[in-house]
Amino acid sequence: MSNYYQRFVQVINYIDDNLEQELSVKKLSQVAHLSKYHFHRQFSALFDMNLARYIRLCRDKQAGFKLAYRPEYKVIDIAFSCGFDSPEAFSRAFKKTIGQSPSAFRKNPDWKAWHQYHQPMTELRIKKMKKLEKNYKTNIVNFDETSIAVLTHKGAPELIGQSIKQFITWRRANKLPPSISRTFNLVYDDPTTTVPDDYRFDLCASTNQAVQSNDQGVVNSIIPSGKCVVIRHVGSDDELGEVANYLYGQWLEKSGETLRDFPLFFERVSFFPEVSEHQMITDVYLPLN
Repeated sequence: MSNYYQRFVQVINYIDDNLEQELSVKKLSQVAHLSKYHFHRQFSALFDMNLARYIRLCRDKQAGFKLAYRPEYKVIDIAFSCGFDSPEAFSRAFKKTIGQSPSAFRKNPDWKAWHQYHQPMTELRIKKMKKLEKNYKTNIVNFDETSIAVLTHKGAPELIGQSIKQFITWRRANKLPPSISRTFNLVYDDPTTTVPDDYRFDLCASTNQAVQSNDQGVVNSIIPSGKCVVIRHVGSDDELGEVANYLYGQWLEKSGETLRDFPLFFERVSFFPEVSEHQMITDVYLPLN
């Protein structure tokens, strides 16, 4: 990766870390060590998106996650953290972009509209990942059998937010927060090649308790013991597809290993919005024979 491109990656990371602060062109151009008189055009030319829109998308994504998944955050606090002077201004802007007020989104998010609005940022992050040098560090480990509670999402990938919301509700009711219960995802399908209605993605939390009958459809299961190759990914979920492609493609071909009859799975070590997107930690496991 060129030093020039690395400067703009640093800018993106700085924005992620400072969404609650003023993000002026002067400050961001200083982060990149570039002239403020050209910075706007350089950013737009590199990422096919102007700087103001990128910042707005980042702030809206953080706001949406807090609204949908973190009921402890008040709307007024979310508004101020997103750079708005008042909750009324935040509500007008949010409704204009998503089609729902913050309160309505919190109760019943329109995930299709949400994903459509954020698709340009997803594409930007994937584009950024493709340009980065693939210096993945792989480790072969023996994964211990782990008892889990599972909620299966079956349907379009852009609707997974609703399943996540349901699973968080179940975890809270059963006192299994991520601080005491490990968080996993079983990745059965590639969202880029699977018919939306057939897409399956399991949301899991480690537990040795018997799962009682519940409205969310959570059941007991296990992740079996066995050999796996694992990569620790630090960054956005939007970049996980590139990690999986590397394991299935380059790594598997060179390693001479064969795959076990169990899906790729993730362990979520740290979460957005508790940490910035570029600081999220996800361990990506590929089961081997």
